[in-house]
Amino acid sequence: METTLTPHVYWAQRHGDIYLRVELSDAKNLDICVQDNTLQFKAQGHGAKGDNDYEFSLDFLEPVKPEVSHRSTQRLVNVTVRKQEQRWWDRLTLQERKPLFLAPDFDRWLDESDAEMELQAKEEEKINKVSIESRIPYLGLKKGYLFMYNLVQFLGFSWIFVNMTVRLFILGQDSFYDTFHTIADMMYFCQMMAVAEVINPLVGLVKTGVFPAMIQVVGRNVILFVIFGSLEEMQNKAVVFFVFYLWSTIEIFRYPFYMLACIDTDWKLLTWLRYSIWMPLYPLGVLAEAIAVIQSLPIFDETRLYSIPLPTVLGSSFSFSFTLKIYLVLMFLGQLVPLSDPPP
Repeated sequence: METTLTPHVYWAQRHGDIYLRVELSDAKNLDICVQDNTLQFKAQGHGAKGDNDYEFSLDFLEPVKPEVSHRSTQRLVNVTVRKQEQRWWDRLTLQERKPLFLAPDFDRWLDESDAEMELQAKEEEKINKVSIESRIPYLGLKKGYLFMYNLVQFLGFSWIFVNMTVRLFILGQDSFYDTFHTIADMMYFCQMMAVAEVINPLVGLVKTGVFPAMIQVVGRNVILFVIFGSLEEMQNKAVVFFVFYLWSTIEIFRYPFYMLACIDTDWKLLTWLRYSIWMPLYPLGVLAEAIAVIQSLPIFDETRLYSIPLPTVLGSSFSFSFTLKIYLVLMFLGQLVPLSDPPP
């Protein structure tokens, strides 16, 4: 009489599934089915008794669905059976005494409370996924807007940087003194666009503070519109070249960094350049801005531009240059605070 060979079988359960791991390597001619709530398994492979035909059957404790899924590897066969009802079983088989070939699969074993926690976590994950999917149109518009903003700013500052570099090589030091007249229009455009860097965190489009972005944008616009834009005497000075060149050098690395971040792309060289170049160029830019302010003080005193008339008892007027001197002090005090680079 031929003896039936059975492989080693390990099992585990969840509220909705039964997992079986059959220790049978190089399995072939698999025949796995559920009939009358009994799992029938037959296959050829290498098991505990060498290369042979192996089979076993399991009468389940409670009803299961007839569909069976399985996946075989070189070392084993994984079988999954779905329960008719999502509930926890006290044991696997109808008979109280488990078969000798059957043992718990401790790699996948969970007790009932742990399985309930796992099931709850999966439900929460599904809810979160639905929530995220419902926000995809908003996220798409948000990323598209931020990407285009950073792209436009990158192109604008790249034009400034390339234009000034070419003029420097062709004209040498002479290019220092007409920088404003050749570059100002594009710089006006870029710095007016930069106001969005204050609005973006204000409305929650980016997770950064409003205050750091406001300091940078307002500071630059004071230099550009008040110091350079309103004083013709300042527009022909070399300091304009250095301010514009330092600003554009910083931004041709900063804006593409944030542009790529919008599409979840990290270019390590760009990341290194962005953070490395920022450190020396930011204080140099502040120094150039301070020199511009200092050079403008006697001009504001002489022209009385933006000065506020006062009653005779208090004096003739409140000079705007006094406001700029306070601004200078605040500018240098700001250098004592750790550097931050507010993203758009």
